[in-house]
Amino acid sequence: MIAAANPSLYNNGATCGRNYRVRCTEANCRNGAVTVRIVDLCTGCGPNQLDLSQEAFSIIADPNAGRIPIDYTPA
Repeated sequence: MIAAANPSLYNNGATCGRNYRVRCTEANCRNGAVTVRIVDLCTGCGPNQLDLSQEAFSIIADPNAGRIPIDYTPA
């Protein structure tokens, strides 16, 4: 399970290789959370956004949902 981090979190690569626990904060998301490893920078992501791999996204939400509200913490 992998993700690309927003520029602030990525911090010039400082978080590359670190794991984060991600969960959807919307009521209609799937239950649970997913742990992802940061592997890249998401230049199009805003603050508090991650670009999850399709596999990771599908654990916490319907892949057709597009963008969803999330929170994340170091794992």
